Amino acid sequence: MRRVITTLAILLVVVVAGMTALVLLVNPNDFRTYMVQQVEQRSGYRLQVSGDLRWHVWPQLSILAGRMSLTAPGASQPVVIAENMRLDVNLWPLLSHQLSVSQVMLKNAIIRVTPDSDAKKPTGAPVGPRDAEPVASNNGWSFDIGKLRLADSLLIWQQQGGDEYNFRALNLNLIQDASKQASIDLSTRISRNQRNLVVSLKGQLDAAQYPHRLTGQIDALDYTLDGANLPTQGIKGTLSGEGEWNNDRQQFALNKMQLSANDSSLDGSAQGRISLPQQFALKLHASTLNLDNLMASAPVSDSGTPQHVSVIRTPVIAEPRERDNSDSPLNMMDLSLNLNADKAVWRGLTLSNLQLAASNQEGLMTLSQLQGKLGDGQFSIPGTVDIRHPVTEVTLQPELSQVAIAPLLKAFELPEALQGTVSLQGDLSGSGLSIDDAKQNWQGSAELTANNLQLAQINLQQMVRRAVDRISNRVTNDASDDQNIQQLSGRISLNHGNIVLPDLQGGSSHLAVQSQGNINLATRQLDVTINMMLRGWKGDDKLAAVMNEQTIPLRMYGQWDNLQYSLPVDQVLRQQLQSEAKSRLDQWLDKQQPSKAKP
Repeated sequence: MRRVITTLAILLVVVVAGMTALVLLVNPNDFRTYMVQQVEQRSGYRLQVSGDLRWHVWPQLSILAGRMSLTAPGASQPVVIAENMRLDVNLWPLLSHQLSVSQVMLKNAIIRVTPDSDAKKPTGAPVGPRDAEPVASNNGWSFDIGKLRLADSLLIWQQQGGDEYNFRALNLNLIQDASKQASIDLSTRISRNQRNLVVSLKGQLDAAQYPHRLTGQIDALDYTLDGANLPTQGIKGTLSGEGEWNNDRQQFALNKMQLSANDSSLDGSAQGRISLPQQFALKLHASTLNLDNLMASAPVSDSGTPQHVSVIRTPVIAEPRERDNSDSPLNMMDLSLNLNADKAVWRGLTLSNLQLAASNQEGLMTLSQLQGKLGDGQFSIPGTVDIRHPVTEVTLQPELSQVAIAPLLKAFELPEALQGTVSLQGDLSGSGLSIDDAKQNWQGSAELTANNLQLAQINLQQMVRRAVDRISNRVTNDASDDQNIQQLSGRISLNHGNIVLPDLQGGSSHLAVQSQGNINLATRQLDVTINMMLRGWKGDDKLAAVMNEQTIPLRMYGQWDNLQYSLPVDQVLRQQLQSEAKSRLDQWLDKQQPSKAKP
């Protein structure tokens, strides 16, 4: 054991002595000119290193440098600027007069991928073969890099004519082998339009065909998105898949994609081009898609759990700029989306077999297919959305078939005063996409058929019978106490928040109904009259016959939260009794006339 310890101690002394001698005998500044020449010869980029180079021995033999910059040929701004650079070098190649750099580390670097940092050819320069190999150096030195690290850096990315994006707190660890197979560990964050995105990526990269083509695999991309116009809890999730980047065509593809966003889960593929005009094509399948958990405009849950709202106040010196459709990236993008969702949730509505086929051409979105099942019913809402102007213009052709009414009323924040099912075919248009916009700025009409209608807490037949019983005991009605209106159909129209019911007709076996009036969604008021004809009256034959054919109006009016009712059964019955009494009096007078005429 003592011999082993002695041997290790001797080896340690030799290594320390060798490294010390190397530090004393080799001046790292002798490598400066070589590194500059090699970088320019192999890539054409110009490397500048300020200050003296110095050795750093522990824990890794390294060369430390001060401020450095890397500039593309003809570019007005450097691609990379760093306050500090560290080159980890291999010891044994250095002893044989070879510089083998195992890792390059940049701290507080600024990386620019912008038009100003792109390489530019001199005017009149000849165009050489794209894949021409650089001329090899004969000075006896070799240059090799296997690892790259960036710490606390900034990436500025901008396409020609596009907006600038700043990726802050950029940390990158890239390790590649001799065949250009690399592993990547990256984290960064970006803030834009009062929203914050934090990203952490782990994956594999094949750079054998760089800079023309990159392929790889995303093992896990964890992200967190929060800020303005997003849910209070933000959006969190993970993305994985196989990716490809074609630099010559500025195109990307992502296959075998697995995406989670809060409690939503999707899979599919994506491809597109990021150069202007940008093009994206998405094909997605969702096992679960909870839109209410991904949108800030989702309705508040009815659960008894208290809701704590956090209010973010904008500093006075940072007055928010008014935004309109001109700020939307969709105005510079061609997008196609195909989405199938087994189950989806929107504004509390549970949808199944949701199918969406949509396209966007620089701000004009076409919904060629938006359909699915809602409970036991079905819906289809094709149309267009135009954001090429400051105000969004919407055109929709909704079709509903046997859809439950009460959940729809709740989803659109309307009083749940009706139960039953509805079928309709409509044509709507207007400005704005929110629920409030639909209530105030949309117009159109629809053919409507409602089945098994029931007014909440109102039994029309019972109201009429009780009102008649209070006025007269000459007639009774023993029909079943059925509250439903079996069917009601007609045409309705919407005009900037005012729903007009010109003439809806229907009824059930013992009740005929005709409705008319209007409902103002903006002011939350209504004035609707339901003309009812209740059949099945018995008792006095003449009065029963009259009541079976008599229309009785029920008027509902006022604010939704404080509705007023008017059911003038006494007036109707009194008029009928007066008419009956007058008729009988006339008949008696007619009988008296012949008797008076006799001598």
